[in-house]
Amino acid sequence: MGLTIGVDIGGTKIAAGVVDEEGSILETVKVPTPPSPEGVVDAIVEAVRQVSTGHTIDAVGIGAAGYVDDKRATVLFAPNINWRHEALKDKVEQRVELPVVVENDANAAAWGEYRFGAGQGHSDVICITLGTGLGGGIIIGNKLRRGRFGVAAEFGHIRVVPDGLLCGCGSQGCWEQYASGRALVRYAKQRANATPENAEVLLALGDGTVEGIEGRHISAAARQGDPVAVDSFRELARWAGAGLADLASLFDPSAFIVGGGVSDEGELVLDPIRRSFRRWLIGGEWRPHAQVLAAQLGGKAGLVGAADLARQG
Repeated sequence: MGLTIGVDIGGTKIAAGVVDEEGSILETVKVPTPPSPEGVVDAIVEAVRQVSTGHTIDAVGIGAAGYVDDKRATVLFAPNINWRHEALKDKVEQRVELPVVVENDANAAAWGEYRFGAGQGHSDVICITLGTGLGGGIIIGNKLRRGRFGVAAEFGHIRVVPDGLLCGCGSQGCWEQYASGRALVRYAKQRANATPENAEVLLALGDGTVEGIEGRHISAAARQGDPVAVDSFRELARWAGAGLADLASLFDPSAFIVGGGVSDEGELVLDPIRRSFRRWLIGGEWRPHAQVLAAQLGGKAGLVGAADLARQG
């Protein structure tokens, strides 16, 4: 199979790109994400039509945030778009007249990294994305593992603290409440409020108030050595690394790939994640350690991965 199109549905924009067999993006278009579920389908179709002009396209892959069924056809539940049992594959196929594969966006990103990014050379990889929330993907034996019903790897909603912080999913103590961009901001605000004298750089980058602290301020302040910002990254990394140790007990991969916006800070967050992983890995003194690697494809991973999954059929 030759060229395929990958579609990445975001909260504010929908990106579509033509991708070749080597994972290179030849052309992209972006359209705004409409507010209605029906409008999103229209926007996907329009993006595919725009980007396919001048190319011979064999299939389309769509990455959607939410639960996708085992047939990779129906979005069972997508909280941000309000899709419920949305027959996305059939609706788009009928209008673009191409085969369509629908996949969870974190799974698509994991596949993209495995095929063309940091996972190359590994047959057993676990990917996590540290963004606003925490997502993931499982590749074992060179295959994407989706579970019987297609909704595996929702790592962010593993409960790590019984009766802990309330999560947006309705449960309490979910991992993403302690290891995510949202958690990082909470840590920084708590620490800045308790010891403002240790957050001078951080506060100055915002509007001078604890309430004005944003993720970008924490990153910039940490690079300048602000104690509160650095300590906030360490707290996030402690939780992230401990979670990876638990996943190692389940899957025993050769590599963990860490992506998402938080991972853009590189070794500032990856080095303490590795230390925490080694600290909490059961039998770590006696067993081989999986590598903890930075994702390489950045925001392109989901689009590239969706396109390649469509190529796989």
